[in-house]
Amino acid sequence: MTLYTPRFTLSSFQESDWPFFLHLRSNESVMRYMAEIASQTQIRTLFDDRLHDSNAFIIRDGDNVVGDIGLRISQHNPHEADIGYAIAPAAQGRGIASEALQALCEYAFSQHNVAALNAWVLAENQGSVRVLEKSGFNRVQVLEGVYLLAGEYYDDWVYRREK
Repeated sequence: MTLYTPRFTLSSFQESDWPFFLHLRSNESVMRYMAEIASQTQIRTLFDDRLHDSNAFIIRDGDNVVGDIGLRISQHNPHEADIGYAIAPAAQGRGIASEALQALCEYAFSQHNVAALNAWVLAENQGSVRVLEKSGFNRVQVLEGVYLLAGEYYDDWVYRREK
C-alpha cells in the first residue's frame, strides 16, 4: 500500500529502510518523548514487525526517508485505532508529520472504516501536540504522572479525532 500527499509518499517498509529506522530509533532527540532507547536487537524486532504490517509506512521525500507513521487498529473495537509517528530531527519543523498524519487519517477512515483515531503524547512534546491539534485531534484526557521515562514520571495527554 502506498499513500500520497502533495509533497510526500508514504510506502510500506522495505528491508532497505533498516539503517534509517535503526538510526531514528537510536536517536536521543527522537526517543526522548517516546521510550527508552532499546537494544539493536529489540529495534530490529520492531522493524521486522513493521515490515509485515500493512498499516505501517515510511515517509519519503523523493529519495530521502524522513520518518515513519502508522496506525494500529484495536483488536477489541475495530472501529478505533491508535496512531503514532516519528520524524528525523533534520526533517522536523517542515510540516511533514502534519501532512503524513492527514493522509493516514483519510486512509484509516476510508479504507478501514475506522470511526475514531487516538494518540498519546507526553505533555512536554509540544511539537507533537501542535501536529495533532492542527490535524483535527482534540485532547480528551490528561493522565497525570503516569508515563515513566528515564526514571521520571510525565503527564500523558490523550488525543482523539473522530470521522
